[in-house]
Amino acid sequence: MGKKRDEENPTSAYGEPAQYDPTFKGPIHNRGCTDIICCVLFLLVVLGYIAVGISAWLFGDPRHVLYPRNSTGWYCGIEPNENRPNLFYFDVLKCAVSVNIMAQSLNGFQCPTTQVCVERCPTDFYALTPLDYFENPVDVFNASLCVPSFDLTTTDLTVQQIVDQDLCPFFYVPTIPVLGRCLPDASALNVIPSYFSSVPGLPSSINETSNTIRNGTVDVVNGFSARDIGLRIFEDFASSWPWILVGLLIAMLVSLLFLLLLRFIAGIMVWVLIIGVLGAGAYGIWHCYWEYENFKDASISDVGLTTNFQTYLQVQETWLAFLIIISVVEGIILLTVIFLRTRILIAIALIQESSKAISHMMSALLYPLVTFVLLLVCVAYWGATALYLATSGDPIYKVVALNATMDDCESINGTADCEPETFSPSDYPGCSSVSCIFIKYNEEGLFQKSAIYLQIFNAVAFLWCVNFAIALGQCTLAGAFASYYWAFNKPEDIPTFPVCGGFMRSLRYHVGSLAFGALILTLIQIIRIVLEYIDHKTSGAQNPVARFILTCLKCCFWCLEKFIKFLNRNAYIMIAIYGKNFCVSAKNAFMLLMRNVIRVVVLDKVTDLLLFFGKLLVVGGVGVLSFFFFSGRIVLPGNTFQSSSLNYYWMPIITVAFGSYLIAHGFFSVYSMCVDTLFLCFLEDLERNDGSMEKPYFMSKSLMKILNKSNKTPKKRREN
Repeated sequence: MGKKRDEENPTSAYGEPAQYDPTFKGPIHNRGCTDIICCVLFLLVVLGYIAVGISAWLFGDPRHVLYPRNSTGWYCGIEPNENRPNLFYFDVLKCAVSVNIMAQSLNGFQCPTTQVCVERCPTDFYALTPLDYFENPVDVFNASLCVPSFDLTTTDLTVQQIVDQDLCPFFYVPTIPVLGRCLPDASALNVIPSYFSSVPGLPSSINETSNTIRNGTVDVVNGFSARDIGLRIFEDFASSWPWILVGLLIAMLVSLLFLLLLRFIAGIMVWVLIIGVLGAGAYGIWHCYWEYENFKDASISDVGLTTNFQTYLQVQETWLAFLIIISVVEGIILLTVIFLRTRILIAIALIQESSKAISHMMSALLYPLVTFVLLLVCVAYWGATALYLATSGDPIYKVVALNATMDDCESINGTADCEPETFSPSDYPGCSSVSCIFIKYNEEGLFQKSAIYLQIFNAVAFLWCVNFAIALGQCTLAGAFASYYWAFNKPEDIPTFPVCGGFMRSLRYHVGSLAFGALILTLIQIIRIVLEYIDHKTSGAQNPVARFILTCLKCCFWCLEKFIKFLNRNAYIMIAIYGKNFCVSAKNAFMLLMRNVIRVVVLDKVTDLLLFFGKLLVVGGVGVLSFFFFSGRIVLPGNTFQSSSLNYYWMPIITVAFGSYLIAHGFFSVYSMCVDTLFLCFLEDLERNDGSMEKPYFMSKSLMKILNKSNKTPKKRREN
């Protein structure tokens, strides 16, 4: 009895227990705004974030990234080239000897050859033979692949002059469109026509031509087959999407059913899982002993040191070590279950009570959709702002002579400015095949010089907003579930629309406190990002000591982030109940948990075990069901869907399994928040009340029974 009394009234090492307050009836309605300074700061950051987004929208032009651009700076796929969405490279060999085409284009630097917008990419081999140079140009060239301003039917130029001025390509190979760019088809390069070896301007060896193109585009060759796979996957989604939705609907129903059934089967499931873990450990002990007996004649001294770890599994000492380790772990688990069985029963009762609470406010299960929408808005705004900031500078064009062999060409090559709209090659009579080519974006303006700092601000504000959206959801749900616990007669005393009430209280009074907690977490995440960046940039130049220190720092801040998330979560629960500021709420929550640390550990592990099993049940069950359906092993009567029509039947299966995990995670996150909220309320209830008529307990009868407590009040108490 003395030990139990000490547990219920612990010393003041972690603060004094909560005192009885006759006016307390659940989440306080008469509350004021908290952490106003942080609220003002957060609103200023949001307004600044909006201003940055507007400025980026005014100065940026994402067309630089979204659309390919020809040699004169015009975009392919939009006016005036809306019917020509693909970019064609005249001499792909000039691109191949440099870095790959895609990397150059996406970075804004043009491949050193004429590029034109075309309606469709060429799909065959073509090259000018020596005899073609004596033919009429209109009979030799493909007009759709020539420079748009050049008219083959009216020109007086010869074939040689046209080639020298890069007005039409003198050869091309089969290509396919990749991100709007006509890139060589890797499969077609295996068989190049023999006459290519006699084409002026090409290597004399056909193999050399093939290897040059192939090696120059090595980074995008894999994209060719990936594109075909992507098209097939798209076809699979187009034919199977109704059944994918059916699978996700089943996952939602199974998740909901699992949470509701926990009210009745939580105890059975917990003990079955505990017995299963103990049984698995017992089997491990038996198996290790069996292996130990089988290898009596083999000793580790006979093996010595070797890199073949399979050898160590054939010696007696290895299985003896495994036997000792598993036996110790098994003993610890068994003793924990024996001595903490009462706390396990409390955890089970709280889990059952959480299921009951959710059944009284089913709208709480829909709140993750609100958080998802807020996070989606944050991600979309961050991505759009980053894109517009990256393209905020005006494009710079230079005159480039593709065949810079004359002195006049060398003096202007890459130095003279030009405008693609007004550029004319005739203005440079001393040079042949000159073009106005995009070089880079202007970085001289004030806004452009500040772009890097605005990108940093964009990232910091994004993290803060994301953490705030998550905090808002946690505080909202905590307010709703706390109103359930502190309702003496359930469900009569449960307020109407508790989720909406929790949401409005959080927004009206506690934006500052939620922003404060989100800011602390954001700062730690920024430090982790900086450490990862430093590790990435210096990975090749670090000595062992520096790498060890950096690894320790990364580990420490990872642990700190986990702790802050745990502390914030409980602080938001206290904020939702009592309406105090973040620091006071975090302190009170931490002290309350430390006064009941064993109960905290047991409840946390039992809940994690149950929710893990629930996710495994939902994802595994729905995944197996989708496997049998999409692989054709299950055929529904009257179903017109044929699994044989799928190119990759595993793609819908992966989609259903991943979607099932997200759905289960959304449902179970609400349940986990409910358990944590009811647990803190339960601990407060134990400290505030004693079961007398003046101070009755608010906990359920099952919890009172486990603790051998009861209410002496004559009030009739109803529980569903």
